[in-house]
Amino acid sequence: MTKIAYFDCFSGISGDMIIGSLISSGLDVHDLKIELKKLKLKDFEVNVKRVVKNGISARKFNVISTEKVKHRHLKDINNIIESSKLDEEIKIQAKKIFQRIAEAEAKIHDQPTEKVHFHEIGAIDTIVDVVGSLFGLKNLGIEKVYCSKVNVGSGFVEFSHGKFPVPAPATAEILKNIPVYATANSNTELVTPTGAAIISTMAEKFCNLPVMEVEKIGYGAGTKDIDQPNVLRVFVGQLKEPIDSEQETVCIIETNIDDMNPQLYDYVLERLTKDGALDVYLTNILMKKNRPAVKLTVLSEPEDKDKLIRIIFEETTSIGVRIRNEERKTLKREIKEVNTQYGKIRVKIAKLDGQIINTMPEYEDCKKIAKKKNISLIEIYDTIKDQKR
Repeated sequence: MTKIAYFDCFSGISGDMIIGSLISSGLDVHDLKIELKKLKLKDFEVNVKRVVKNGISARKFNVISTEKVKHRHLKDINNIIESSKLDEEIKIQAKKIFQRIAEAEAKIHDQPTEKVHFHEIGAIDTIVDVVGSLFGLKNLGIEKVYCSKVNVGSGFVEFSHGKFPVPAPATAEILKNIPVYATANSNTELVTPTGAAIISTMAEKFCNLPVMEVEKIGYGAGTKDIDQPNVLRVFVGQLKEPIDSEQETVCIIETNIDDMNPQLYDYVLERLTKDGALDVYLTNILMKKNRPAVKLTVLSEPEDKDKLIRIIFEETTSIGVRIRNEERKTLKREIKEVNTQYGKIRVKIAKLDGQIINTMPEYEDCKKIAKKKNISLIEIYDTIKDQKR
C-alpha cells in the first residue's frame, strides 16, 4: 500500500494551513523547528497554537518575522535554499514551487522571471511555509499527495498592485488546469499564491476522496472568520486502490441530434478528437414521435469542456448539450515496441497490481503489415497477442 495525504480544500488553502494540518496529523513541532534552522535565517521564529474555528479544533502555525527586506528576486530565494543544509530532495521541490510562482508573476507582468520582484511572496514567512510543508510531508512518510477541487473564495483582495477580484492574478495563473470553484458567501480570498503553488506542485491528482484506510485526520487553521470553518482538512493513511489503476474525474457532454446530414459526423468526430476529447462516440436512439436520431457523447478533461462544447455548437445542428462529471477508473498503460515475426510492432500493455492483464497491438502498425504482406488483420492480432501471453 501507498501512504498518502489527501487535502480537502473546502475552505481554501495556504502555506500555514498546510503546515498546521500536518502538525495536527502528527508532525512533531520540535523536529520542524530543527529543520527550519537549516535555512540559516535569523530574523524569524515560529509558534503553534490550538484554535477553534466554528467549533472545529485546529492548529494555527505562525511565523513571526523581524526582517527588513522588502522584496527578493527568484535568484535571492534560490540562493537561500541552496546555501541551506536542507535535504537535497526538499531543496529541489522548494525551488520548483518558487519557480512556479515566478512564472505566474512573470506572465502577469510581462517580464522575464529573473526580473520579477517578490513582495509578499519573497518574505521569510513564505520561505518558511514552503520548506515547512515539504518537510512535514517527508517527516510523516507521505509518498503521494492528492487534493480535492479548490475553493478560491469570492469578493476582492488587496495586494501590492492594488485591488482585484478573487482569485488574485498570480493565484489564478498558478491554479490553471486545476479544478476550482467559488463560494459566494465567503466574500474573502481563501487561496494564497503560496498555498496554490505548493499544492499544484506536490499533488499527483485532483480528485474526490480516494478509497483509503484513514489513519489520521488533521486540521490546519487559516486566518479568516467566515460562515464555514476556515480550516484545511487532511486525511493521512494508506491508499487502498491498486497502484496500477488510476481514478479521475471526466466530463461527459451529450446531445441528441435528429436533423443533421449524417455525412458530417466524420468531420465532427475528427475535430473533437483533435481538440482534446478523450473519447467520442455515436449512439442510435429513438426520440419523441419515434423519430430516429443520434446521441453524440464526448468524454473530456474538465478543463477542455468549454472548448469542446463550442465545437459541437459550431459543427452540428445541436442547440443544447447536457453536461455532467463522472468518476473514471483506468488501468495504467504503457506502449512498448516489440519484435514479432512480422517485424517491430508497438503493443499497448495494461497492468493491475504489477501484473500484465491485457496486451493489444497498435491498430495502425498491424494495418500496415496486413496490407504490405497481404495477411489477414485478425491473424496478425491473434498471433501477437498469443506471443505476449
